[in-house]
Amino acid sequence: MSAERNRTAVYPGTFDPITNGHIDLVSRAAPLFDRIVVGVAESPNKGPAFSVDERVELARQALSEFDNVEVIGFASLLAHFVTDVGGGVLLRGLRAVSDFEYEFQLASMNRHLIPEVETLFLTPAEQYSFVSSSLVREVARLGGDVSGFVHPVVAAALGHKWSRSPR
Repeated sequence: MSAERNRTAVYPGTFDPITNGHIDLVSRAAPLFDRIVVGVAESPNKGPAFSVDERVELARQALSEFDNVEVIGFASLLAHFVTDVGGGVLLRGLRAVSDFEYEFQLASMNRHLIPEVETLFLTPAEQYSFVSSSLVREVARLGGDVSGFVHPVVAAALGHKWSRSPR
């Protein structure tokens, strides 16, 4: 593997929406890599609240402070996307022990599909360990305040999605 590939990490996910936990993970990884590609998966089977284009735009705005981060939507097999963008490391977040089994399965499959790519697990700061996109969506849908869990632009988009102003 080339040194350039090793210096490019791919952080894939649905990011529906991107949360402060995701942003925290990017902030931890940004100094470790020359380039981080945040890959926003189309994931139609998950029935996302936001379109892939909306999620890409929200992520771009939320991550705009990081010079070495780019956000790209994709609808292909993750292994193909990683290869296409020249990734050498897959970045994954672990919030709790309950995440590990699923993430271990994904890492094992990806090792089979793209053996030249390593998976790196990072944990978010403790204050984000319980935050998930699905929980944020549900709180926002029911009119709760999600401003402590997402970037302001995401809070506004969630408020607009369910015809409420962010609180």
